[in-house]
Amino acid sequence: DGLARGPTTRALSLAGGEASARLVQDVDAVQDRFVRLSTPWSAGAGLLMGMVMASLAGWRAAVAVALSALVSVALGVVLGRRLAEPAGRRLQEAMGDFKTDFAAMSAAAPELQAYGMKDWAVERLARQGGAVEAAAEALARAGGWLMAGQTLAMALGVMGAALAAGSASPALTALAMLAAVATVESAGNLLNALRQNGAVAVAVQRLGELLDGEAPIATSAAEPALRLSSADLRLAPPQRLAVVGRSGAGKTTLIERMMHLRAPVPGEVAFADVDSAALSSDAVRPLFAYAPQQAVLMAGTVRENLRLAAPSADDDQLWAVLEDAGLTDRIRAAPGGLDAPLGENGARLSGGERRRLGLARAYLRPAPWLVLDEPTEGLDAATEAKVLDRLAQRLQRTGQGLILVSHRPAPLALCDQTLTVSGIAPDGHVQAHIGPLRAVA
Repeated sequence: DGLARGPTTRALSLAGGEASARLVQDVDAVQDRFVRLSTPWSAGAGLLMGMVMASLAGWRAAVAVALSALVSVALGVVLGRRLAEPAGRRLQEAMGDFKTDFAAMSAAAPELQAYGMKDWAVERLARQGGAVEAAAEALARAGGWLMAGQTLAMALGVMGAALAAGSASPALTALAMLAAVATVESAGNLLNALRQNGAVAVAVQRLGELLDGEAPIATSAAEPALRLSSADLRLAPPQRLAVVGRSGAGKTTLIERMMHLRAPVPGEVAFADVDSAALSSDAVRPLFAYAPQQAVLMAGTVRENLRLAAPSADDDQLWAVLEDAGLTDRIRAAPGGLDAPLGENGARLSGGERRRLGLARAYLRPAPWLVLDEPTEGLDAATEAKVLDRLAQRLQRTGQGLILVSHRPAPLALCDQTLTVSGIAPDGHVQAHIGPLRAVA
């Protein structure tokens, strides 16, 4: 929730492996911290009961037991801060770096093989893995010293209780010695918590960075009427706009700012004369259904991937959007149909099929604006014609507005007018001007 609602620049700068490390190991560390909140109380209860038991052999035996417990805790605090906490911090950070690199190398595996870079990648991961192992070894060594300190305190406690019992009966002397063992052992969980403090501190810091989200500025939904100041353009559904321009001019940047997928620039886009920068993401994003140029698919089923756009959609709705995207035959032929697994990022689909599944997902979301970024790139002419024909019918049926980014003439023919993006000005605004579609063709 913090990633989705927080500043978009933070989400865009967070690598997949790093996000995984924070969502898994950092959350684990914080959960461990909550579990161990009771350890000081259990250690205190153990100390109290140990002193009561030892006091049956005399007050000196009780004092000896208390002193052994204090020695155990004091050694634990010193060793924890000197050895365990720094090692825990290093391990948490090294594991995050390793997961980030591993995710990046896994995604680039075909390119690494093609360019003969496999050995370089393996060596890099080995170095990262070595850093993880070294930090884990240092943490284990610190744990060993903590155990040694606890054992020393226990030995001192047993000897002290035996000597302090004096003329007490053998049974009470044995009870005092047993009390010393039990008291020091009761502090063991506290010492283990001290061992984890470094990892917990890093986890809290890293998770806290994700939870420092933006405060909502407006709670009500924005109006779907759009105004782009740089081009003096006003637009409302069911109008259709083609966004064109050379590669790298800022077309995708413009539409992502419009949808609050990137931080909006004040004065660039307005919704019914309300500056987009003055609205929260929660107010703006319901206006748009988006099929990006590179659709990301989960390693789940067709149904699960489609329902990201509409969690309560039934099977009839899912098949309807697949039909509009020209994917019905392909999915019906797959073992399991809507329950067919797609593999990591849709690996069991071709590039064109992944794009069309992303298109079907956008169709499923009820929103005033349908935003498509290169929806037919990579499709053959016949498939492109079929997809565009069904898109035109769908727009006619739903009354949605269309904002389309494309370099291909066939999709542009669906639009009423054109916005030509020429670049990004020094003040950060996207430079654009409007014109008739035929001027682009």
